[in-house]
Amino acid sequence: MFRAYKYILYPTNSQKELIHKHCGSVRFLYNLALETKTTAYLGNKVNLSRYDLQKQLVELKKELPWLKETNSQSLQSALINLDEAYNKFFKGAGFPKFKKKTNGGSFAVPQNVKIENNLLIVPKFKEGIKMSLHRPTKGIIKSATISVTPTGKYFVSILCDTKEKLPTKAPIKENTTIGIDLGVKDFAITSEGEVFENPKYLRSSIHRLKVLQRRASKKQKGSNNRKKANKRVALLHEKIKNQRQDFLHKVSNKLIRENQTICLEDLGVKNMMKNHKLAQAISDVSWSEFNRMIEYKAEWYGVNILRIGRFAPSSKTCECGTINKNLKLSDRVWKCKSCGRVNVRDRLAAQNIKKFA
Repeated sequence: MFRAYKYILYPTNSQKELIHKHCGSVRFLYNLALETKTTAYLGNKVNLSRYDLQKQLVELKKELPWLKETNSQSLQSALINLDEAYNKFFKGAGFPKFKKKTNGGSFAVPQNVKIENNLLIVPKFKEGIKMSLHRPTKGIIKSATISVTPTGKYFVSILCDTKEKLPTKAPIKENTTIGIDLGVKDFAITSEGEVFENPKYLRSSIHRLKVLQRRASKKQKGSNNRKKANKRVALLHEKIKNQRQDFLHKVSNKLIRENQTICLEDLGVKNMMKNHKLAQAISDVSWSEFNRMIEYKAEWYGVNILRIGRFAPSSKTCECGTINKNLKLSDRVWKCKSCGRVNVRDRLAAQNIKKFA
């Protein structure tokens, strides 16, 4: 079983400069390779493979000697990442995009990663980068990814092979199964009636965010004042992200540890985001990230995940079996015409998700 551990780094000024050189070189190579592949296909219908680009990298280093200051394996990882991005594109994901300098940057270190005396030792940084080892790693270190945030913080994500086998999943039983309906008004409602309120971190900070963005837009482009204003915007975005991540981890941990089977809807978040009236609220609630957390934590703890189709009438089907086809999104409570039962939409949806799954 593989686990990743993330730590904050405290590099010296010379190490910061070298980290930024690595990020810049990897970003440059990724963008150049993307342009080369695109041009070759559009011009001559030639599909360049990762190995073709690696052969060109040897000649490129002769033309651009500053690329030799970067770990060669980190440069090759950029070509591997581009190849994976193309594979995802052919499977239905978006077309690979050029990397921006303003997003910070990162670079991979596939081999020779060590931690000694609270120091991260990787190629080109053999003196070690000071790190906050707030928890020990478990297993054999396989690789590391060093990243720089737009706010100027440095992190390392270390991938370890724990040599542990994934636990066997428990048999599915009705009394140990729970249905979850994800929403915007409330983040999640379970079939047992438990409600997780939506904290709406973006909405609570949106006014301040707009003020900072307006101030940044009025500063002269390229000036130090504009850089400072953009950093204030980035710091607020980072705060919102950290608040949201903390909330999602707490909710997902609670649900995983208290249940043996979890039933969810297969939500088409990408299509739902096309509704401009709900797009901001949906992005703030972060359903995709929550589903990702639930999936990998379920593998860790041996929990079953069952899903129903996105078009299943979970909130429209009364307990008696009657389907209310005229139900609107604004109707949070509705009365069944057949049996007279008063249904709370979200609680009913959670119960039906469990029943259908």
